[in-house]
Amino acid sequence: MASPFIFLIFFFIFRVHHAILDPNDFLALQSIRKSLHDVPGSNFFSSWDFTSDPCTFSGVFCHADRVVALNLGDPRAGSPGLTGKLDPALSKLSALAELTVVPGRIYGHLPPSLSALTNLRFLGISRNFISGDIPAGLGNLRSLRTLDLSYNQLSGTIPPAIGNLPELVNVVLCHNRLTGSVPRFSSQTLTRLDLKHNTLSGSIEPDSLPPSLHYLSLSWNWFTGPVDRLLSRLNQLNYLDLSLNRFTGSIPAQLFTYPLTNLQLERNQFSGPVQPVNDVSIQTVDLSYNRFSGEISPMLANVQYLYLNNNGFSGQVPASFVDRLLAASIEILYLQHNYLTGIAISPTAEIPVSSSLCVQYNCMVPPVQTGCPVRSGTQKIRPAEECNQWRG
Repeated sequence: MASPFIFLIFFFIFRVHHAILDPNDFLALQSIRKSLHDVPGSNFFSSWDFTSDPCTFSGVFCHADRVVALNLGDPRAGSPGLTGKLDPALSKLSALAELTVVPGRIYGHLPPSLSALTNLRFLGISRNFISGDIPAGLGNLRSLRTLDLSYNQLSGTIPPAIGNLPELVNVVLCHNRLTGSVPRFSSQTLTRLDLKHNTLSGSIEPDSLPPSLHYLSLSWNWFTGPVDRLLSRLNQLNYLDLSLNRFTGSIPAQLFTYPLTNLQLERNQFSGPVQPVNDVSIQTVDLSYNRFSGEISPMLANVQYLYLNNNGFSGQVPASFVDRLLAASIEILYLQHNYLTGIAISPTAEIPVSSSLCVQYNCMVPPVQTGCPVRSGTQKIRPAEECNQWRG
């Protein structure tokens, strides 16, 4: 049995040891621990023993006597995820600069009290089951640079106050149930905006997004109206996905001069000609299922994956496309369901196995038999009356 003297020494050391952490932070961590639990197979909270220094807990990072970062379910601690609810006591960690929650089974609403974390620069709570509205009070987080609430069940609108945050760099709200319009984002440092897979609607105002954007995804929503004036301003884009909306109008020719690697505009109601001003070096261009018309520009021949199917393109396929295809430089060339009248390729030409060509259902007899996607249908040639009406 330990002597009373040894016990007193241990008790003294214990008290001094715990005095390191601010009492408010200590109590906040206790509340957070009570509201969350390890999912089966997780051992994240195994180190959260409040008889020891909380700054040694998994996912807890301190500076001096304050918690400055909290990574709940930190994968480095072997956690596959947590369950439970986020406790409002999170707001008591007033020095917190980073708050992340790994994918798991956390449910309930985002605590409105998060708005008190005015030092927060990174807020990432993705791939859980968070529901309800995005608290408008997050607009108080003036130092916030990254907001990632993706892959949850959030509903309601995007608070306009979030768009006014001056330091935003990344906003990722994809795969939720958000409605309403896109607020105006005033941050001139915003480089990534990902809102795909929601039920957002309305038009996008030309000045609502800053020209600093490098990544923009608005796909799988209900947006309408033209975007030509908006896109004319976003000349730093390297990824653009506006697919599966109801956008209308033309696209600006200078869009093809941007440093894009992916341009995905499929399944909208865009119309008019597609006329790049110089050779296009974008890896993937998908303009399928729109209302584009006119002749296919030879400037698109350098695109590796090109989807122009299900539009109103007419005339001859440029010879440069055939050359690139036979050289295996074009891996996908989908031209089906247009009004094209010819393609200069020999019936005996051997298309490389790494390349795919589909030209069926145009105003010509396909000169070569190629494998087309199943959804292209079985008809090889567009009916003559449709071709005559189009020329009309």
